[in-house]
Amino acid sequence: MAFSSSLFLVYFLPAFLIILLLLNRKYKNYWILFASIAFYAWGAPMFVIVLLASVLVDFYLLRWMSIKEGETRQLLFWVSLVLNLGLLLYFKYMNFFIEQLDILFGHFGANPSPWIKIALPLGISFITFQKLAYTLDVYKRQFTPFEKLEQYAMYILMFPQLLSGPIVRPKEIALQISDRRVNENIDDRLTGFLRFAIGLGKKVLIADVLGEQVNVIFAMNSLQLSSGLAWIGAIAYTFQIYFDFSGYTDMAIGIARMMGFRLPENFNSPYVSGSITEFWKRWHITLGSWFRDYIFLPLAYSTSRKLPKDGSCPKKNIWEYGPIRLFT
Repeated sequence: MAFSSSLFLVYFLPAFLIILLLLNRKYKNYWILFASIAFYAWGAPMFVIVLLASVLVDFYLLRWMSIKEGETRQLLFWVSLVLNLGLLLYFKYMNFFIEQLDILFGHFGANPSPWIKIALPLGISFITFQKLAYTLDVYKRQFTPFEKLEQYAMYILMFPQLLSGPIVRPKEIALQISDRRVNENIDDRLTGFLRFAIGLGKKVLIADVLGEQVNVIFAMNSLQLSSGLAWIGAIAYTFQIYFDFSGYTDMAIGIARMMGFRLPENFNSPYVSGSITEFWKRWHITLGSWFRDYIFLPLAYSTSRKLPKDGSCPKKNIWEYGPIRLFT
C-alpha cells in the first residue's frame, strides 16, 4: 500500500488518524500496532506471519540474553544474529543463488531445478537493520530491552517507517513508545500534515511525472535515441529518484509526527554536496549512520586495539579475532 495510493489517502490514513485521536491513551499503542500489521499484510500477506513469528522469537530471546553472562550470552546473541541475517539472505538472495547453480549445472547437461521463485517481502532490509540495531544495543548493554511485547513489535512494525526507513535506533524512540504526550498537540499534528503534503507533492507531481518520461526514453531503440535525448533521460532519472526518496521521507516523518512520534531526519539535499563523502552523509542519513556505528567503527576499533604499539604489522590474520569481538 503506497502512501500516494488512493486507498491509503482516502480510506486508510483518515480512518487511522480519526480513531487514534478518539481512543483512550492506554489503547493507542495497540491501535497503532494493529494498523501497522494490517498495512504490511496488505502488501505482503504471506510474509507477515514469518515477520510476526520472528518478532516474537526475538523479543523473548533478547530478554533472556540481557540477563545472561559469558558463553550463554554470546550464544543467544549469535542465534538472534543468524536468525535475522538468515531471513534477509534467504528472501533476498536465494533466487539468485539457485539461478547461478542452474547455470553451472546446465553446462553439464543437468535440468533446471524445480525451484519456485521467492517473492521479495516489502521492506525486509530496513526491518532487519532495525532488529539488528536492537540486538546489538541490548548485547552491548547500551539499551535495556522493552518490557512489553507490543512495545518491541511497535518499534519494528510501525508503518510510517516500515518499508523504506528512516532506520530508527531503539533508544531514539523507546520513550516515545511509552509516553509521547508532549508531542500529541495541535502544532505537531499540523506540522506533520504539512510535511506529509509536501512529500506527497514531491512524489506525485514531480517524481511520478518524471518517471513516466524516463520510461518512455529508456524504452526507445538505440537508433532512435539521440545524445541530447539520452542526456535528458539521465537527468530526468536523477531527479526522479531524488524526489521519490525525498518525498517518501517527508511523508513517513509527517505521518509519524501526526501520530505523536518524531523520527530522525533521513535526507538533507544530497545534490548540493561538495564531495562523495558528503553526498553519502546527506543521502539516507540513518542508513549511513547505521553502517558507521554498527559495522565500520566497531571493526576499526577491534582492529586497532590488536595492532602492536610500535606500528608493525601483526602476523595474525584479522579474521582470527572473531566477529564476536567487534561487539565486546
